[in-house]
Amino acid sequence: MFINTKQTPASNPFDFQQIAIRYIHHWYFFIIGLVLALSAAFIYLQITNPIYEIKAALMVKDDEKKTNDKPALYELDLPDSHKSAENEIGILQSRTLISQVVNDLQLWAGYTTKKGLSNQDLYRSSPIKFKLLNARRPGSLDKKNIAIKIKNQELFYLKTPDGAFKTHHFKDTITDDVGTWQLVPDTNLQSYTGSVINIKLSDPDKVSDQYQKAIGIALLDKKAASVELSVNDNVPERGEDVLNDLMKVYNQAQLIEKNRTTKNTMAFIDQRLASLTGEVSGAENQVENFRSSRGLTDISSQSQVYLQNVQANDNLLNQVNIKLSTISGIERYLDLPQNTDDPPSVIGIEDPALSSLIEKLSTLQLQHSQLLATVPEGNPAFNPINKQIAQVKTSIKEKIASIKASLLDTKNQLESFNSRFQSSIKDMPGQEREYIDLKRQQSVKENLYVYLLQKREEVSLSYATTLADARIVDQAYTGPIKWPHKSIVYAVAFLLGFTLPAGFIYGKRIVQNQITSLRDIENATEIPVLAELSFTKTRNPIVISDRKQFAITEQIRMLRTNLLRLLVDKESGRVSLITSSVAGEGKSFVSINLGISLALSGKKTIILEMDLRKPKISEAFGLSKRHPGLTDFLTGDASKPSIIQPSGVVDNLDILSCGSINDTIASELFEKKNLAELIKYLRTTYDDIVIDSPPLHLVTDAMILSKFADVTLYVIRQGHTRKAELAFINTLAKGEKLPKMNIIFNGIQRARYGYGYKYDTKYYN
Repeated sequence: MFINTKQTPASNPFDFQQIAIRYIHHWYFFIIGLVLALSAAFIYLQITNPIYEIKAALMVKDDEKKTNDKPALYELDLPDSHKSAENEIGILQSRTLISQVVNDLQLWAGYTTKKGLSNQDLYRSSPIKFKLLNARRPGSLDKKNIAIKIKNQELFYLKTPDGAFKTHHFKDTITDDVGTWQLVPDTNLQSYTGSVINIKLSDPDKVSDQYQKAIGIALLDKKAASVELSVNDNVPERGEDVLNDLMKVYNQAQLIEKNRTTKNTMAFIDQRLASLTGEVSGAENQVENFRSSRGLTDISSQSQVYLQNVQANDNLLNQVNIKLSTISGIERYLDLPQNTDDPPSVIGIEDPALSSLIEKLSTLQLQHSQLLATVPEGNPAFNPINKQIAQVKTSIKEKIASIKASLLDTKNQLESFNSRFQSSIKDMPGQEREYIDLKRQQSVKENLYVYLLQKREEVSLSYATTLADARIVDQAYTGPIKWPHKSIVYAVAFLLGFTLPAGFIYGKRIVQNQITSLRDIENATEIPVLAELSFTKTRNPIVISDRKQFAITEQIRMLRTNLLRLLVDKESGRVSLITSSVAGEGKSFVSINLGISLALSGKKTIILEMDLRKPKISEAFGLSKRHPGLTDFLTGDASKPSIIQPSGVVDNLDILSCGSINDTIASELFEKKNLAELIKYLRTTYDDIVIDSPPLHLVTDAMILSKFADVTLYVIRQGHTRKAELAFINTLAKGEKLPKMNIIFNGIQRARYGYGYKYDTKYYN
């Protein structure tokens, strides 16, 4: 029969009080966690340089948003590319411009000095400047550190690889694995006398990559094409210089590109004018000679009309031929496998899309040339830009094919008109016809010459009045500190101070393999729990007579009551076997106090010390180890009455100690027949017999002794017995290897594990 001794339900899947108690027991973890987290936060704030957000604003040119109020140069139909704000953002973020900024500001060289717990960045205030005269090899600057100590205004100490300092003069040129370099003193050198300056060098290409990712460019207002530039830096002055210089080099690049395109166009016009000058003079001389030799002063009005029509048609045909010549030049340029020269001019072709593609190709060719100056042609770094160039060339070919088809159609129509005019002229008299032919040639060449002169003047005007496409709206300025914020840092530290210890406790609870609550037992086995005993912190294992240990005393009495109810059919001679899985689970403690409790209730009781390997019963009662005991009887060296001795603590309680320890294995002693005789004798003499046996999972002694027992009390200790032992206990129960198995849940610590019962001492006091 199982008597339920639980005072609160243990099957509740979530017991907040139990969880809270478990965490409160480890309160010192939270105190330590808070102290460490807040200390770390304080140190972090002391050593961390604040990061600022620096911003600037730029108004870029956007052809898509042009109004009817076009600028004068745009009305002149000069070569220009179609631009959009999105394209200009791409140019601002280009590696070419950012690399120029990195080199302008020498951002690949950083200067720091120790100040308190942190390093102070000496941007703008460094007493020296690193001057690279010649790099040893590409990438030789990457991750190089140079430490110097300033001695005076003329000398400094250079730290060598072995840690020593070598004296140098500021005028000295130093050669090492970095290359050839020199230190240039600044005006504030004297204020840093005795200070150690650390120079950190980096590969300029890698620094450019970092800034290319760090600089943010966003379109603020699509209607106004306003662009915002931003960068985060712990040195506000450096961030401002980066953005200001980026806007500066962007405008410079736009001006250089415009002027380069304009000069290319002027060169093309000058070439054409040079060839036309002689042709115009020759045509004029032919007309003059013809008139003087023939004595002609005027021609008929009909011839004059025909001549005017032919001249107008020829002018149009000349313009078409010029455009076709431009298209042919572009086609020849595109057919070349590799060409780093500037693309040909697109003069006379009023197509914004083609102009935009030509300018884009020109920009890519320029980037290719700049990259070629530092990287070999076969390097994989060329793959992206070569791919872009190929794509742009394909787009240009498709565009000029369409334009060329339209021009050829126009040319055919104009030539057809000329044929009709030519037939009409043939009907005129011979001299008039010849004169008209000469006059026509003169007019064609003169008109073409005038047209090119006009275009040259327009391009010259453009070159002289080139303006930047972008206007700086806001110079770079520094905003408030972006990081760290003290409130956030301390809040995170405070949160971590709680969550990390709580997580540690929870994780330990998850990974631990020990039984901590009655729920663990009930979920794994159906063996009844006869009693739950609280943890008792005392050196004396006898607690049943200690009035201060009221809780454990009452629990042992409850154990005694439940045990007697289990054996209600036996009036005397009851044998209780107490065992456990492993050592340290408290079976001897239970045996001692259960025996005393039975004796105090008037039952004649004896405790058998049958854990021959680690006997504890005799020592607990202060009995002599020399007194004959169980081993002496089993070996035939002592009689039954001689091995029994009173406990000396409680009347009606006797002790049968283990006796002399010999080399005989305990399991072999327990197999002797006289053990059965001894148990039979004790049954007739005592009401209750309590057997303290060895751990069952370690040795087989308890299994041998189980045949003499009426009930088995299997001790499980909270936080000590492993959960895996429950499977072993289940196997014993299913095989019915132990009689009437019942579990005693021992050593319960409510404050530590959150499971157990809180007793009110007022009643007992």
